[in-house]
Amino acid sequence: MTTKKKDTTHDKTFPAGSQSLFRGLQILEILSNYPNGCPLAYLSEQAELNKSTVHRLLQGLQSCGYVTPAPTAGSYRLTTKLVAIGQKTLSSLNIIHIAAPHLAELNIVTRETINFSMREKDYAVLIYKLEPTMGMLRTRAYIGQHLTLYCSAMGKIYLAFGPSDYVKSYWQQHQHKIQKLTPNTITNLDKMYEELDQIRQLKMARDQEENELGVSCIAVPVFNIQNKVLYSISISLSTSRLRQIGEKWLLNKLKHTADIISQELGYSPNQQ
Repeated sequence: MTTKKKDTTHDKTFPAGSQSLFRGLQILEILSNYPNGCPLAYLSEQAELNKSTVHRLLQGLQSCGYVTPAPTAGSYRLTTKLVAIGQKTLSSLNIIHIAAPHLAELNIVTRETINFSMREKDYAVLIYKLEPTMGMLRTRAYIGQHLTLYCSAMGKIYLAFGPSDYVKSYWQQHQHKIQKLTPNTITNLDKMYEELDQIRQLKMARDQEENELGVSCIAVPVFNIQNKVLYSISISLSTSRLRQIGEKWLLNKLKHTADIISQELGYSPNQQ
């Protein structure tokens, strides 16, 4: 004798009239883990719903174009309609709207200059900046400024996490611009390769007075849903104050902020 599976969804609290909606969304989430299809029986088990209930939900989702039968008999999978919706959602994201609250919190906690940039071809473009809440140091950076990649912390982030062959081509194309701005500026390609290897390992970059004497900067990458680095966050401050505060404390706060923004862009650490 077959025991009818108990429908446990009634034990959960849903807004009035929305039980079927939540059940349908639950089915979509489960199916997203089975790109080649999931058998009805196993889907029912995962959802903790009766087979008849799951089948009815699948029929509704199929009629709307979100689910389709898989090649294996009795199995179902998601359609590309959900991909299209996801892409529309991503394209509607306003990065400043997403990042600003988290950058503001970082600014309050650290009380230092916070910079946020995006990569645009061979430059890091500063698209958001918050001034320090204490101290007199004001960096020369401004919103809209194009930062050179080889001598800025955020720039080196883009070099490190760009295509594998990008650094060499960048060096060749910009050889006439690569020059020592301070005694600390890296202008040797082999040394830059070593620097970038370390950046990839630590997921952070430093400007150790390479652009301006007396001013240091630490930067971290922001990853998107495709595991690409299109944005970077940095903290700029005087070298003396960096030594006073300690890099480790600032870096922890910086990475925490970058992790939150990355997650809001759809990134998952498990992608790496």
